[in-house]
Amino acid sequence: MCSNHRLGWLLIGLALANRSYGLESHNNFRYMAQNPLSTAPTFETDDTPWGLTTYANVPYMPCLSKQKDLAYDIAVLGAPFDTATTGRPGARFGPGAIRSGSSRIYADAAWNLYTGENVFKSNVKIIDCGDVPMTRLDNTVALKQLEKGHDIITSRPPVSKDLSPVARIINLGGDHTTTLAALRASYKRWGKLSVIHFDAHIDTWNPNVLGGDISDYGAVNHGTFLHIAHEEGLITNSSIHAGIRAPLAHPVKDMKNDRRCGFDFVTARDLDRVGTSGIIERLKARVGDANVYISVDIDVLDPAYAPATGTAEPGGWTSRELLTILDGLVGLKVVGADVVEVAPAYDGAGEITGVAAAEVVQSLLYLMVKTAVAVDDR
Repeated sequence: MCSNHRLGWLLIGLALANRSYGLESHNNFRYMAQNPLSTAPTFETDDTPWGLTTYANVPYMPCLSKQKDLAYDIAVLGAPFDTATTGRPGARFGPGAIRSGSSRIYADAAWNLYTGENVFKSNVKIIDCGDVPMTRLDNTVALKQLEKGHDIITSRPPVSKDLSPVARIINLGGDHTTTLAALRASYKRWGKLSVIHFDAHIDTWNPNVLGGDISDYGAVNHGTFLHIAHEEGLITNSSIHAGIRAPLAHPVKDMKNDRRCGFDFVTARDLDRVGTSGIIERLKARVGDANVYISVDIDVLDPAYAPATGTAEPGGWTSRELLTILDGLVGLKVVGADVVEVAPAYDGAGEITGVAAAEVVQSLLYLMVKTAVAVDDR
């Protein structure tokens, strides 16, 4: 009898506690859906298919199709190619790794603490075109495929014509040879461009020094593409490397050829002397008011911040330093850009290289969104 009495009081106490917290009914709990059917997502109106990853969750468009009624200002485009590397392969998987690294970025919560800007809320139409199908059996054909992809994407008029007369592209590599295809396509729309080349390596090696002694096919690779771009008349003589620190094959000849290709350079250790502001000043002074293509090899970063790359070099910049420098280039007339050489097989569990590369892309978008560009008729 006594135990029944105690049990009764216990049940009464629990009931009172339930009422005091307002939990006697699920309908009074404000975090519970009142009508689950009415709160279901409207799948049919979403621009991106569920389960597929685009850069920063931006809308996907079939840009490489023959569809005429597509319009956009900036297109993110993957270039899954790595058969022109001289180091570790795997950059063909870079576009997917960069997109995965950007999955935390959403338009409604992408306000930059440092710039005060949200590139996805700038009235500029940013979309993801997916990847260009690139053969792995012939490098010359693969580069032509990528160039053709650029041609198709830039053939459509942009949404914001006051910002740019041509839709602009940010390429996700892929090894650095993909930049050659992008420069070839860009030349048709913009003429000669100045290049700001973030890299541990100069990439202006004469093909006779790197690959060309094997075959003409081997001459086109991720260490010679800037030499070839100069030989083809695609770039100006006011280009510059940033973050250079890798060894040279022939110190005097290599640097003489580099200058002949139109490049000045700042080394990785120059930052210790002049700081990020000094690097920014050097880069801006070099390219002036010319139309600019910015190419970022992720190995410009120290391997501690970007281990997943084919030719890592110790002594690079931190991710914070690189992002500060990129954001400081605001005002330059950026007509195209890329982030290349991300090889996710060498990343850790945290995928830090992909995350860093995704943030670099966002800084490149910031530069494009902030400054209008025009075709240079000079």
